[in-house]
Amino acid sequence: MGNYKSRPTVSCADELKKKISESYSIFRSRVIEDLRPRDSDWSELQQLCAKCDVSKVKEILTDENVLENTDGNFTLLHIACLSGTSRSLVDLLIKKGVPPCALTKNQFAAIHLATYKGDIECVQYLLEHDNVDVNLPGNSGITPLHIAAMCGHSEITSLLLENGGLINKGDAVKFSPLHLASNFGQDKVVELLISCGADINISGGVGDRPLHLACSKGHLNITKLLINGTSKQIADVNVTDDEEHRPIHFCCKSGHLMVLHYLLEHQAEAHGENIYGDTPLHLACYNAKVEVVKQLVSLTGPDSLVKENLFGETPLHSACTNGRSLELIKFLLEQPVVNINCQGKDGHTALHSACYHGHIRVVQFLLEWRADMNLVAQIVDQKDGNEKIEEQTALMWAYEQGHDSIVTLLKHHKLPQEESACGDYSQPGGEGSYVSVPSPLGKLKSMTREKIDVLQLRAELPRHFQLQLTDLTFQEPIGSGSFGKVYKGFYDGKICAIKRYWGNSFGAKSDVDMFCREVAILSKLNSPYVINFVGATLDDPSQFAIVTQYVSGGSIFSIIHEHKRLIDLQSKLTIASDVAKGMMYLHNLPQPIIHRDLNSHNILLDEDGHALVADFGESRFLRSTEDNMTKQPG
Repeated sequence: MGNYKSRPTVSCADELKKKISESYSIFRSRVIEDLRPRDSDWSELQQLCAKCDVSKVKEILTDENVLENTDGNFTLLHIACLSGTSRSLVDLLIKKGVPPCALTKNQFAAIHLATYKGDIECVQYLLEHDNVDVNLPGNSGITPLHIAAMCGHSEITSLLLENGGLINKGDAVKFSPLHLASNFGQDKVVELLISCGADINISGGVGDRPLHLACSKGHLNITKLLINGTSKQIADVNVTDDEEHRPIHFCCKSGHLMVLHYLLEHQAEAHGENIYGDTPLHLACYNAKVEVVKQLVSLTGPDSLVKENLFGETPLHSACTNGRSLELIKFLLEQPVVNINCQGKDGHTALHSACYHGHIRVVQFLLEWRADMNLVAQIVDQKDGNEKIEEQTALMWAYEQGHDSIVTLLKHHKLPQEESACGDYSQPGGEGSYVSVPSPLGKLKSMTREKIDVLQLRAELPRHFQLQLTDLTFQEPIGSGSFGKVYKGFYDGKICAIKRYWGNSFGAKSDVDMFCREVAILSKLNSPYVINFVGATLDDPSQFAIVTQYVSGGSIFSIIHEHKRLIDLQSKLTIASDVAKGMMYLHNLPQPIIHRDLNSHNILLDEDGHALVADFGESRFLRSTEDNMTKQPG
């Protein structure tokens, strides 16, 4: 039996799929970057190749300059193909010795870029040369055929296959071109690949098949193409990945009704379990897919409604863990086989789940439906090699997570027939609904100072600043320090910077203290001269992260010492003025802030050359003019 509190917020497959998604996102950003090169520093020959001026290229092309490369490692052939080249120019450059398989710094050959652009003529010209590798792996192990499948270029896909493209070749995550076409919804390419003999049930990096991807994304036509297949092969509707997810699991998790109906018509296992014991109904409830839940129950019966997964959760528990849909919870409670006070293997109820995750509206709703708050979960506590079982009410779970408003609600709630509510300090007197629980003061004294700091931060930080780690998309690291790493990423569809702390558990006082203080300070700031705060993840030290705006120019230190750029006098004056304005803003706040670590690493430049002050990990609120600072400046 699993421990409910230790259940990962996302499965291993989810984590890997997220990384896979990020890798393709990075791939796209890199190829787009290469398709928009900076041509201001190009030589005359490179400029002529960009204009496809064959006659003038012939005049000045020599054995010495034929191998000219740009800073981005673009050959003359790359440049020619970027601009929509001619057959004669491609022939000239390759004949003179430009290597056709040379890769840019972002790992793309000319054929990769031409394929991504959908330039079928350029791809054709390149393939006419024997030394062009049609299966050349580039960035992320992606071949031209993968790119054509991803982008939906069916004519180029056909051309590549005719010239020896390997139809089942895997990229860095073992995805075949059929995986990519299925994932990105390219119907025509899927149909073409299937007709040309692609393996419909080919396994990806985590055992995921093209059908898993199509169902996850809700691509009904592709789902039909895969399941109908050919006379020689069809997709297995109940095929499992490495965590035993079937296509219907992903369909229900993502909420695709039409795909669900089609899968059920083709004998999908509606009550099948993954390795966590989750049925499709569990995943629909964990993700608040109300209509999918209703259809599943209506079409497949109530069997899954009473199934517990590895962590002792029925679908009702799952819906309360998610907590976003009262309509879903009400629907489940209206089913005859569902018991609001059903206890999982460890004894925890749906009320425990809602309290643990801080869903106060759900807690109120469950109480109104007569959820019993006195039922206890049995949690195994292992200390010094000794195993101790502790009985915990839902109130204790809310208190442990710092959900003070829920604690107050539970302490003062009364059932309709009661004249008054019993507090958690009192003994029940016959009609009361409550058992006594440990005094919060006693519990507070036993908690570490660090945990108190986090609880206080959760209580004080506005809700719109409190983010979930699963809502963040991480890309490449852009900085690091003793605290952890800074990544470029996305939140709510917008690019951002994510400062991820190393912390694994409470006890690293300096890390927790620094994190709490930095979040508290950033949440108070609003100035064009200071980094803009987006939010922070506060669930647990292992998930600590601070999200801020992404500043594209990088730090002054990076510009001067890593990129070796010279900063002109006007730019220096602009930077100095912006930093001074930032400091003036901080020092003139109602509660002044002292930065304490102002250096070139922590001054960032935006795309217009303006400076922003960043990194408030060493900063302090100045509580009086006589406050002492440490003797170790930043």
